Amino acid sequence: MGNLTVVKWEGKLSPITERIVLDLDATDDPIHGQQLGRFFHGYYGDYCYLPLYIFAGDHPLAAILRPSDIDAARGCLPHNERIVYRIRQSWPRVEIVLRGDSGFCRDYLMRWCETNGVEYVLGLAKNKRLLRIVGKEMQEAKELFTQTKQPARVFKDFVYRTQKSWSQQRRVVGKAEHIKGDKANPRFVVTSLSESAFDAKTLYEEQYCARGELENRIKEQQLYLFADHLCCETMRANQVRLYFSTVAYVVMRALREFGLKETSLEYAQCDTIRVQLLKIGAVVRVSVRRVVVSLSEAYPWRELFTRVWSNLRQFVLPSRPVAVPTG
Repeated sequence: MGNLTVVKWEGKLSPITERIVLDLDATDDPIHGQQLGRFFHGYYGDYCYLPLYIFAGDHPLAAILRPSDIDAARGCLPHNERIVYRIRQSWPRVEIVLRGDSGFCRDYLMRWCETNGVEYVLGLAKNKRLLRIVGKEMQEAKELFTQTKQPARVFKDFVYRTQKSWSQQRRVVGKAEHIKGDKANPRFVVTSLSESAFDAKTLYEEQYCARGELENRIKEQQLYLFADHLCCETMRANQVRLYFSTVAYVVMRALREFGLKETSLEYAQCDTIRVQLLKIGAVVRVSVRRVVVSLSEAYPWRELFTRVWSNLRQFVLPSRPVAVPTG
């Protein structure tokens, strides 16, 4: 992990006044040329990049372009350390939770969290040992499915340690599920959160599964703000293009929060906002003293545009940090 220096955090998390969840995900960004960093990824079945995204709620905190011939968690620790440090500068008593799928379930990342007072909820890839541990619960779920013909879940909370890769034992929650098609669907999550704070069902369904919203945010950026248009020759240039897309998402998110509040587009996707609110026919006249932009009188959302303009003019930047929404 390079020359990263980890300093043990001596602060206390109690009492908790705020809670911020940092969602980590790696996704494919297909390449349609001979760009530098071009590799074939077996899981995605294509030549692609493997960018790393870190979000807090719908706030993008990192978008790092990487080649696809690496582990999903590769290089995420320095960015986590930087983000956690910056958060604690503004909110020193905040509880921070790191959340990701099984691609980020790495011992060095969990050890860093445990050393620095950061909680984590990470997917854990299933194996024969884990499946044996939840064998009884899997049978119960199958029997419930047979009786009701509806998907059935049974949860098991236990302590687990891998034979070689983990430095210590940790809490694991197993979801024994039987779904339609008479299929078993077991899943596992490893966490530092205590059982007294979150029981097994709540931890999985409310804390871990909420990470699915991150995938929607990434999809929105890729489909509507051109994060997948990485057609430059070098990775450095493509990283700049990814930054531009991320900045565009930040602008659109701020527009939703401060300009479109209590309007019909308050929860609209970026593409809808771009087409209905920003893509307007206009005549531009340039003189010595001024530039005049005349918008079309036939614009169907004129009242909405006027209201958004008024909302933005009244907005005043806060003098103190505003808490980041939880995930």
